[in-house]
Amino acid sequence: MNRREFSVATGAVLGAAALGLPGLVLAQGRPEEGKHFRRLDKIVPPDGAPAGKIEVIEFFWYSCPHCNAFEPKLAAWAKKLPQDVYFHRVPVAFRDDFVPQQRLYYALEALGKVEELHARVFDEIHNKRQPTNREDLILAFVEKNGVDRARFQEAYNSFTVQTKARRARQLQDQYEVQGVPAMGIAGRWYTDGDLSGNMDRCLQVVDFLVSEARKAK
Repeated sequence: MNRREFSVATGAVLGAAALGLPGLVLAQGRPEEGKHFRRLDKIVPPDGAPAGKIEVIEFFWYSCPHCNAFEPKLAAWAKKLPQDVYFHRVPVAFRDDFVPQQRLYYALEALGKVEELHARVFDEIHNKRQPTNREDLILAFVEKNGVDRARFQEAYNSFTVQTKARRARQLQDQYEVQGVPAMGIAGRWYTDGDLSGNMDRCLQVVDFLVSEARKAK
């Protein structure tokens, strides 16, 4: 979903290229700067990546249908990453009403529940059609999925989680995120479905940029 469209309607969709419609997939070949990815004007400092690791970030929003569709492919891709790549997710907040879902993600992370419940959040929203965008709804969801309500609420409202949510907004601005899902690579490059042609191609562009970052070490 394009950033400019969030101010118009939550149900807005990506351009046809990002959806991977027939005839719009880019021809295979070496990705081109300015066409398939952007080089950032300023290098973004690592966000938790260990020294020597190449950082790759997925920017996402739980209520985005394209992020939901992309998640299984991304999860499978992430499991095969080389040891020198540090991958993590960053929930965006293009508007203030995105913040509860940012804090949902970081509270799950704080409790070690991302691997168990991340995909279930998408399922709750997109398949079961249950809104999960307010604290009360989020608490009901986690309790239904076996998480201690009080413990989760403490994490959700903690200073640590609020700080991470603010840091996420900073990262989305530093990477100049234009829509979601999107990828940031090594603090230097940005790509998404519109730039690369579709999200399958986007992952190929990320792989290419990871190799470029490796050469530059």
